[in-house]
Amino acid sequence: MENTDAFTLKGSRKQSWFDCHRKFLPRGHPYRRNTTQFRKGKTVNKEFGHPKTGEELLAEVDSLGFMKAYEFGAEKNNAAKSENYGWNKKSIFWDLPYWKTNLIRHNLDVMHIEKNVFDNIFNTVLNVPGKTKDHAKSREELNDICDRPELAKDPVTGRFPKAMYALDRDGKKALLEWIKLIRFPDGYASNLSRCVDTIGLKMHGMKSHDCHIFMQRLLPIALRELLPKEVWEPLTELSIFFRELTSTSLTEIDLDRMRLEIPKILCKLERIFPPSFFDSMEHLPVHLPYEAMMAGPVQYRWMYPFERYLRKLKKKVSNKGRVEGSISSGYLNEETAKFAAYYFSEGDPMIPERPQRNEVYDIEVDDDVDRLSIFKPHGQSVGACRKRYLEDSEIVAARTYVLLNCSEIENYREVFEGELRRENPEITISQIEAKFESQFAYWFQQYVQDPTVCTNPFILSLAKGPLRSVRTFKGYRVNGFKFQTQAYGEEQLTMNSGVCVKGTQYVDSENDFYGVLTDIIELEYPALPMKTTVLFKCEWFDPARNSGTISNKKYNMVDINNRRRYNKYEPFILAEQADQVHYLPYPSKRRDKLNWWAVCRTKARSELDMPEGIIPAFQDVIEENPLIVATDDNSTYLADDNGEAEEDALFVPPDETESDFIASSSDEDEIEEL
Repeated sequence: MENTDAFTLKGSRKQSWFDCHRKFLPRGHPYRRNTTQFRKGKTVNKEFGHPKTGEELLAEVDSLGFMKAYEFGAEKNNAAKSENYGWNKKSIFWDLPYWKTNLIRHNLDVMHIEKNVFDNIFNTVLNVPGKTKDHAKSREELNDICDRPELAKDPVTGRFPKAMYALDRDGKKALLEWIKLIRFPDGYASNLSRCVDTIGLKMHGMKSHDCHIFMQRLLPIALRELLPKEVWEPLTELSIFFRELTSTSLTEIDLDRMRLEIPKILCKLERIFPPSFFDSMEHLPVHLPYEAMMAGPVQYRWMYPFERYLRKLKKKVSNKGRVEGSISSGYLNEETAKFAAYYFSEGDPMIPERPQRNEVYDIEVDDDVDRLSIFKPHGQSVGACRKRYLEDSEIVAARTYVLLNCSEIENYREVFEGELRRENPEITISQIEAKFESQFAYWFQQYVQDPTVCTNPFILSLAKGPLRSVRTFKGYRVNGFKFQTQAYGEEQLTMNSGVCVKGTQYVDSENDFYGVLTDIIELEYPALPMKTTVLFKCEWFDPARNSGTISNKKYNMVDINNRRRYNKYEPFILAEQADQVHYLPYPSKRRDKLNWWAVCRTKARSELDMPEGIIPAFQDVIEENPLIVATDDNSTYLADDNGEAEEDALFVPPDETESDFIASSSDEDEIEEL
């Protein structure tokens, strides 16, 4: 509004929001007193107040005398009065009685803000002609605004020196060749190699979702070894900001932290990039945490769901000469079919609903109360199966892992551990783990043979061990992911073999285990009914800190050495324990990063980070009002403090609610008592 610090650049005649973010910083921040790295000789003492209320804005628009667009003579009147103000008309929305009370009367589209911010960063870093924000006019006026003599024109050659945020030709080639080779999990992103122009050394044809993936996931990895640390760090912080802002769950604490961090991030970028870089899109992120605080998570307000729905509507067009009629007719047919489906009997044929990508339908099993959770299906195999026989080391490791991860035999493991401690009171935890791996399977098989100890047929079958003959698959869907073996996915454009699992004794100081999926095995246990469980055989990377796995907690980044392997033979995990990751090498001109991969965690589409203790939307009447007790004859009485119906309690007729009865009662004392 009238308090903006934006200004017009003299050379390019563009509006710039450079140095407009120090007023959002806390008082006493050293950036406020900096007179060299922002606008020359300028300090900032003022603070950003608060967004104007609807009443204030309406009073301002009315005081300027603007007319509504549909009124006679509005165009000429408004054009004359809008020369010195940001307003050019009075919106028709002010006619709505609730419009001035809305906390947000607009919605900043995060999808396009993120895309435009990424385009500006990427084109400037690659120095794409015509799209970079670091051009000749920008350099000519740079030192009139800032104090950066190292970027001034060379008086001898007449050329501008290369900025530290721009890549040289070798860096561009390394980056674009890396983009051509990277692979993502199934359904995670499109094929970015189609956007690479190795001749012009630039990217072209990137869609909004491509920019979304690159901005939030790839930018910190892509530029880590190619740009100086002082440039890479604020760009990484901006990437993390957008990732946190667009997450499926938000808390007030996180939003308040983002509101304080984004001005610092933008100020760090202002110390690096020229004023022409900061157009309106680089300024808008400072307001996004406030909008998320007022309007809720971004995923319900940005353009992605609406774009997808528009595509769905466009697919209904069967006659291009009658576009609107085709959409109307198709939409009506769909709604009619869905409505009529409620009146069909179960099992009647109706319009099938296509499952989402990697969604697994619930597999029906017998409702045997004794069935172990480890024998209940959790996923679905992909492709044909092959049969093979397990080697001796494989069957021992698989049997032991299943026994150690079956929750229903926890009491047997406690008995075994108790016997070990009675025999050797000074036994250590590592020695107990070694005894579990070497002796528990045999002990458990002998222990449950006693009929007085166990009669559950599933536990007895589990104690006998699996069959040596197993079925193997190339792919498996579980937990909302699609996993494929490493050998099967080598020739594909996707990477679905990355696996992550937490250790059995997981603590904060222990790393996750990262590996690649080498085989998918379905174990079968003897006796009727037949029982199966699916295991993933993986090759694990070394989880040792600094030598095999490096964690950067500040930026939540994990690197693994792909040449180092876990020295302990524990190849198996349960399929339902697996989380999917994918690995990305670093685009670098140095050889010390050749063996290191960056770990990218993925989340299933169907997964939502819901907090615990959610209150159900529909509760029973008794739960909503504990003072009301229902009886067998559908009558209702008021309860005492213990939740029991009082003998002299007021009777409420079955067809009337308590509020109706109170409203119709004429006894004021009785109403007051209630």
